[in-house]
Amino acid sequence: MNIIEQGLSYVRKISPYVPGKPITELAREMGLPVESIVKLASNENPLGMSPKARAAVEKAVAGLERYPDQFELIAALAERLGVAQNQVVLGNGSNDVLDLAARVFLAPGRSSVFSQHAFAVYPLATMSAGAECVAAPAKHYGHDLDAMRAAMRPDTRLVWIANPNNPTGNFLPYADIHAFLKAVPADVAVVLDEAYNEYLPPAERADTVAWLREFPNLIITRTFSKIYGLAGLRVGFAVASPELADLMNRVRQPFNVNNLAIAAACAALDDHVFIAESYQLNRRGMEQIVAGLKRLGLEHIPSHGNFVTFAVNDGAAVNQKLLRQGVIVRPIGGYGLPNHLRVTIGLETENARFLEALEKSL
Repeated sequence: MNIIEQGLSYVRKISPYVPGKPITELAREMGLPVESIVKLASNENPLGMSPKARAAVEKAVAGLERYPDQFELIAALAERLGVAQNQVVLGNGSNDVLDLAARVFLAPGRSSVFSQHAFAVYPLATMSAGAECVAAPAKHYGHDLDAMRAAMRPDTRLVWIANPNNPTGNFLPYADIHAFLKAVPADVAVVLDEAYNEYLPPAERADTVAWLREFPNLIITRTFSKIYGLAGLRVGFAVASPELADLMNRVRQPFNVNNLAIAAACAALDDHVFIAESYQLNRRGMEQIVAGLKRLGLEHIPSHGNFVTFAVNDGAAVNQKLLRQGVIVRPIGGYGLPNHLRVTIGLETENARFLEALEKSL
């Protein structure tokens, strides 16, 4: 028996997460100039990071020889959300806090429930803890809460809900989620992943953090990677009851969010002008992309995030044609959608470039 076979069996069964193709990688593969490539694959903010965050990062460089002090960011988030500081858990991106939740509640002999076509990290985190994945069938590509409730088993200890969902963009009315939480046993943790929360129109938003007083089994996760434009710095967070947050902090690496990320996130929270500009740019870009898809006769899944998933005859083939033109989108065959592609909303010129390349690729 070799050393690989000594690795845990459930780890060996995991299919590694495949991120969106980097611009530099496509440039190497296709021999294209980096500046000629448009990347609309990873739901990044096309405006970049906020000016306030950039200035904060430049200032923080002077203290990189010191270990991080996460107090300032925790305090800022607690004040913004109206919770105690001991209810906040920082993560190296929101993926990190998702993994922390799995490490607290999942193990061999336990299971987690998530929706078909939901975020790939949910099964990854489940399997890395040795637990079993239970995927409930989707309804119109999105979460079917009744099916998810029916899929729960006596050994289920964690339920994952993304709202809006990635990669499909579906949105669940918050009244439905609240009713679902009431029906879930109190000894089953529920993760409400709100990575795209800031892209929701104000009328669709809800103060889910206030629900923590009613549901001690609820964990809410959010990120600075999307509308805040800090994907490369890796900073996210969870909010939960003090007791549950304490468990997550016990398995969290002490310095999982670095000095630059802390400085940028604190500054980004207060850059309201940048957030408003990013929101409006996304709304206009969504209209531009959707209109272009309709003009090309392509069906799409109505999205509440900063991306659109649309149907083609052969996702892999169309994706390759787009890559040869220097346009990177996201193939999502791994999500059970081989005939769909996901495109991030970019700048107006980037959206136009994508639509032109897509028309040539069909």
